Amino acid sequence: MEGKGILIVVSGFSGSGKGTLMRRLLEKYDNYALSVSATTRSPRPGEEEGKAYFFKTVDEFEKMIAKDELIEYARYVDNYYGTPRVYVEEKLREGRDVILEIEIQGALKVKEQFPDTLLLFVTPPTAAELRSRLTGRGTETMEVIESRLRRAEEEADSMKYYDYLIINDKLEECVAEVHSIIQGEHRRGFRNKTFMENIKKELKGE
Repeated sequence: MEGKGILIVVSGFSGSGKGTLMRRLLEKYDNYALSVSATTRSPRPGEEEGKAYFFKTVDEFEKMIAKDELIEYARYVDNYYGTPRVYVEEKLREGRDVILEIEIQGALKVKEQFPDTLLLFVTPPTAAELRSRLTGRGTETMEVIESRLRRAEEEADSMKYYDYLIINDKLEECVAEVHSIIQGEHRRGFRNKTFMENIKKELKGE
């Protein structure tokens, strides 16, 4: 099979558990690389350069935009966030499957540039479960929770653009399902053109 990795974009509602799901996937299987984003926000205590984020000044970030060094980027509350192209392309060449955990708009921008990208959308089994998870965190006001639910309602319209819906009910089952989907994706015909050409030549006795 061809050795190139697959680019996987994971999006989902706030409270869907996508962060926990991705961390568990990386703990359990060793072929995945989680893409590290660049940002202009200041490091928080304990955040390491190159692990949490690549920390940039606004000037450095805008130069990256100008040089087309980002696959996608966006601005949230006075700070830039983006996905560095070099890191992603390097890991894919190494044969690693690279996971980007980004918002829907960013996901669709990535798909435009890399049409072979696998898009996964993570959702709880029901809207009631989503509300329960958001309130269960105990870290946010009801006002913030309601705004997240309103945003989820808008985001639900974009689920149709994704290749797979991942229903995050029982974590371990969900992790196994995501791994299985990605492994199956490696067997897709369009990802194995070189293999198919080689076997055709071998069969012809070339």
